[in-house]
Amino acid sequence: MTAEPAHRIAVLVDVQNIYYTVREKFAASFDYNAFWAELSQLGEIVVANAYATDRGDEKQRQFQNILRAIGFNVKLKPYIQRSDGSTKGDWDVGITIDAIDCASDIDTLVLLSGDGDFTEMVDYVRKKHNISVVVFGVEGHTAATLIQHVNEFRPIDDHLLLPSKYRAS
Repeated sequence: MTAEPAHRIAVLVDVQNIYYTVREKFAASFDYNAFWAELSQLGEIVVANAYATDRGDEKQRQFQNILRAIGFNVKLKPYIQRSDGSTKGDWDVGITIDAIDCASDIDTLVLLSGDGDFTEMVDYVRKKHNISVVVFGVEGHTAATLIQHVNEFRPIDDHLLLPSKYRAS
Protein backbone atom coordinates (compact mmCIF):
# COMPACT_ATOMS: atom_id res chain seq x y z
CA MET A 1 0.00 0.00 0.00
CA THR A 2 1.51 3.34 -1.05
CA ALA A 3 0.95 6.58 0.77
CA GLU A 4 -0.93 9.25 -1.08
CA PRO A 5 1.31 12.20 -2.01
CA ALA A 6 0.93 15.27 0.17
CA HIS A 7 -1.17 18.15 -1.06
CA ARG A 8 1.41 20.58 -2.50
CA ILE A 9 1.02 24.26 -1.74
CA ALA A 10 2.76 27.37 -3.03
CA VAL A 11 2.33 30.55 -1.03
CA LEU A 12 3.17 33.94 -2.49
CA VAL A 13 3.05 36.96 -0.17
CA ASP A 14 2.67 40.55 -1.33
CA VAL A 15 4.25 41.97 1.84
CA GLN A 16 3.57 45.65 1.13
CA ASN A 17 -0.09 45.06 0.29
CA ILE A 18 -0.69 43.05 3.46
CA TYR A 19 1.25 45.46 5.66
CA TYR A 20 -0.74 48.50 4.54
CA THR A 21 -4.21 46.91 4.34
CA VAL A 22 -3.89 45.19 7.75
CA ARG A 23 -2.57 48.38 9.32
CA GLU A 24 -5.36 50.46 7.80
CA LYS A 25 -8.25 48.18 8.77
CA PHE A 26 -7.05 46.78 12.09
CA ALA A 27 -4.24 49.15 13.25
CA ALA A 28 -2.36 45.89 13.69
CA SER A 29 0.37 43.70 12.22
CA PHE A 30 -0.12 40.44 10.36
CA ASP A 31 0.93 37.27 12.20
CA TYR A 32 3.05 35.31 9.70
CA ASN A 33 3.64 32.49 12.21
CA ALA A 34 -0.11 31.91 12.62
CA PHE A 35 -0.52 32.09 8.83
CA TRP A 36 2.23 29.49 8.29
CA ALA A 37 0.67 27.20 10.91
CA GLU A 38 -2.72 27.46 9.21
CA LEU A 39 -1.26 26.69 5.78
CA SER A 40 0.73 23.75 7.15
CA GLN A 41 -2.56 22.13 8.10
CA LEU A 42 -3.65 22.18 4.44
CA GLY A 43 -0.66 20.27 3.06
CA GLU A 44 3.03 20.50 2.26
CA ILE A 45 4.33 24.00 1.56
CA VAL A 46 6.71 23.46 -1.36
CA VAL A 47 7.14 27.11 -2.40
CA ALA A 48 6.97 30.04 0.02
CA ASN A 49 8.00 33.42 -1.30
CA ALA A 50 7.59 36.77 0.42
CA TYR A 51 8.07 39.78 -1.86
CA ALA A 52 9.17 43.06 -0.28
CA THR A 53 10.93 46.31 -1.02
CA ASP A 54 14.31 46.96 0.55
CA ARG A 55 14.76 50.37 2.15
CA GLY A 56 17.86 49.17 3.96
CA ASP A 57 16.72 49.95 7.50
CA GLU A 58 17.44 47.69 10.47
CA LYS A 59 13.82 47.13 11.55
CA GLN A 60 12.99 45.93 8.05
CA ARG A 61 16.01 43.58 8.02
CA GLN A 62 14.85 42.08 11.33
CA PHE A 63 11.37 41.51 9.88
CA GLN A 64 12.87 39.86 6.78
CA ASN A 65 14.95 37.57 9.02
CA ILE A 66 11.79 36.58 10.92
CA LEU A 67 10.15 35.66 7.61
CA ARG A 68 13.20 33.57 6.66
CA ALA A 69 13.16 31.80 10.05
CA ILE A 70 9.50 30.89 9.51
CA GLY A 71 10.37 29.32 6.15
CA PHE A 72 9.86 32.03 3.55
CA ASN A 73 12.25 32.80 0.73
CA VAL A 74 12.40 36.61 0.92
CA LYS A 75 12.70 38.34 -2.43
CA LEU A 76 13.75 41.97 -2.30
CA LYS A 77 13.47 44.79 -4.77
CA PRO A 78 15.08 48.18 -4.16
CA TYR A 79 12.77 50.91 -2.94
CA ILE A 80 12.88 53.70 -5.51
CA GLN A 81 11.83 57.28 -4.87
CA ARG A 82 11.50 59.28 -8.06
CA SER A 83 12.44 62.95 -8.37
CA ASP A 84 8.72 63.86 -8.45
CA GLY A 85 8.28 62.27 -5.01
CA SER A 86 6.43 59.17 -6.24
CA THR A 87 7.70 55.73 -5.29
CA LYS A 88 8.15 52.42 -7.08
CA GLY A 89 8.74 48.98 -5.71
CA ASP A 90 5.84 46.67 -6.46
CA TRP A 91 6.30 42.99 -7.22
CA ASP A 92 3.21 42.30 -9.37
CA VAL A 93 5.16 40.99 -12.36
CA GLY A 94 7.57 38.95 -10.23
CA ILE A 95 4.73 37.34 -8.26
CA THR A 96 2.89 36.55 -11.49
CA ILE A 97 5.96 34.95 -13.09
CA ASP A 98 6.61 32.82 -10.00
CA ALA A 99 2.95 31.75 -9.83
CA ILE A 100 2.96 30.63 -13.45
CA ASP A 101 6.38 29.01 -13.03
CA CYS A 102 5.37 26.82 -10.07
CA ALA A 103 1.74 26.12 -11.06
CA SER A 104 2.46 22.81 -12.78
CA ASP A 105 4.12 21.44 -9.61
CA ILE A 106 1.44 22.28 -7.04
CA ASP A 107 -2.17 21.53 -6.14
CA THR A 108 -3.00 24.87 -4.51
CA LEU A 109 -1.70 28.39 -4.93
CA VAL A 110 -2.16 30.61 -1.89
CA LEU A 111 -1.88 34.32 -2.57
CA LEU A 112 -1.62 36.70 0.35
CA SER A 113 -2.73 39.96 -1.28
CA GLY A 114 -5.83 41.94 -2.07
CA ASP A 115 -4.45 43.47 -5.26
CA GLY A 116 -6.86 43.22 -8.17
CA ASP A 117 -3.92 43.25 -10.59
CA PHE A 118 -3.58 39.52 -9.84
CA THR A 119 -7.04 38.67 -11.21
CA GLU A 120 -5.80 37.63 -14.65
CA MET A 121 -2.94 35.61 -13.16
CA VAL A 122 -5.18 33.60 -10.83
CA ASP A 123 -7.66 33.03 -13.64
CA TYR A 124 -4.86 31.80 -15.90
CA VAL A 125 -3.25 29.35 -13.44
CA ARG A 126 -6.62 27.95 -12.38
CA LYS A 127 -7.63 27.19 -15.97
CA LYS A 128 -4.26 26.29 -17.51
CA HIS A 129 -2.98 24.11 -14.63
CA ASN A 130 -6.26 23.02 -13.04
CA ILE A 131 -5.15 24.10 -9.57
CA SER A 132 -7.04 25.64 -6.70
CA VAL A 133 -6.32 29.27 -5.82
CA VAL A 134 -6.94 30.61 -2.33
CA VAL A 135 -6.57 34.29 -1.51
CA PHE A 136 -6.09 35.63 1.99
CA GLY A 137 -6.85 39.34 2.10
CA VAL A 138 -8.38 42.10 4.16
CA GLU A 139 -12.12 42.31 3.71
CA GLY A 140 -13.06 45.65 2.19
CA HIS A 141 -9.49 46.06 0.92
CA THR A 142 -9.42 43.08 -1.44
CA ALA A 143 -10.52 43.64 -5.03
CA ALA A 144 -13.94 42.18 -5.79
CA THR A 145 -12.66 40.91 -9.16
CA LEU A 146 -9.90 38.97 -7.41
CA ILE A 147 -12.37 37.38 -4.98
CA GLN A 148 -14.65 36.41 -7.87
CA HIS A 149 -11.86 34.59 -9.74
CA VAL A 150 -10.43 32.41 -6.96
CA ASN A 151 -11.64 29.12 -5.57
CA GLU A 152 -11.70 30.47 -2.04
CA PHE A 153 -11.33 33.83 -0.32
CA ARG A 154 -10.26 33.80 3.32
CA PRO A 155 -10.64 37.15 5.04
CA ILE A 156 -7.89 38.12 7.43
CA ASP A 157 -9.29 38.51 10.92
CA ASP A 158 -8.12 38.51 14.55
CA HIS A 159 -6.71 34.98 14.42
CA LEU A 160 -4.12 36.17 11.86
CA LEU A 161 -3.13 39.34 13.72
CA LEU A 162 -0.32 39.73 16.20
CA PRO A 163 -1.40 40.14 19.83
CA SER A 164 -2.00 43.78 20.78
CA LYS A 165 1.35 44.16 22.53
CA TYR A 166 3.04 43.61 19.11
CA ARG A 167 0.66 45.69 17.02
CA ALA A 168 1.68 48.60 14.86
CA SER A 169 0.88 51.99 16.27
